[in-house]
Amino acid sequence: MRSRGVRSRARARIVAGVVVVLAIGSTCLALPSALVARSGASDFAWTKPVASEAAWTTPGAPTVPVHSVRLAKPRPCKLGRVRLRCPDIVMSAPSLLHIDRSTEPGRVLLRAASALNNRGAGPLEIRAFRNRRGRMVVYQGIYDRRGRRHLFRTPATLVYKYVPGERYGVGNVGAASYWKFKHAAAFQLWSIDSHFRALRLVRTGPKVDYCLRDLFNTRPSRNSPGAPVYPACNQSPYIGHDVLGTSVGWTDAYPYEYPEQWIDVTGLRGRFAYVQMADPDNLWRESNHRNDVSETYVALPSGRVLGHRVGVSRP
Repeated sequence: MRSRGVRSRARARIVAGVVVVLAIGSTCLALPSALVARSGASDFAWTKPVASEAAWTTPGAPTVPVHSVRLAKPRPCKLGRVRLRCPDIVMSAPSLLHIDRSTEPGRVLLRAASALNNRGAGPLEIRAFRNRRGRMVVYQGIYDRRGRRHLFRTPATLVYKYVPGERYGVGNVGAASYWKFKHAAAFQLWSIDSHFRALRLVRTGPKVDYCLRDLFNTRPSRNSPGAPVYPACNQSPYIGHDVLGTSVGWTDAYPYEYPEQWIDVTGLRGRFAYVQMADPDNLWRESNHRNDVSETYVALPSGRVLGHRVGVSRP
């Protein structure tokens, strides 16, 4: 028994397939385990009743109510009986490669455009809200065939990132800060042999954070919305919740002129693979993790493109 004035807290461990009961002071909450499930973790830090997330929407975003389903495993996209429509994110091959010798004096940067494409059965939807400690807690929303949203806890992080206004070859368009998904992608440069097989990781690029938005409808279909559902990045630092995502058939793309769209290749000679990888830390759930990588083969220091591959496994 602790001294008077110290509030008691009881925390129940998450066990897949059961209801989690939390006691915070005199408040008792029962949350379905599917709403707080997360791979590789068994503890849950209380934030607030998840049921209120049903009202978290953005203009045009899905407005169906949150539905909970008890899952026995932390891999919902592999459970056919639940019939979840999971996303499948495939990076386009790095394109419009360009040698940049002016952005960093004395350095040679290899710039490339990047694009994350959703080729799955459902949207990649990320929902975040501030808990009582002021920290953004992140969930992934996955929809079933009846249009009900299921929320899954993810260790992902949203960052409020400053983006300078300078655009390569364009000039200053004005700086701004945005909420972005941390480590949504990775840029890597690998040395390759004469058969284009990866040998060694040589360099990495600074571009890792993405808004996740509907920018271009690159593969229209009956499952792909005709208009953007997930808008541009939120710029308010004081938001209590946020929704990011990329719909089925839509693409979130960045031009090579954008900040951090490069890998430093100073002093390198030979043949290399410029690799762009989606979800390098396995922070979101999708139907296929074996097609997260696309690569463009390039000769340095000339920058001559030798070919590319799309939707392959990691080097």
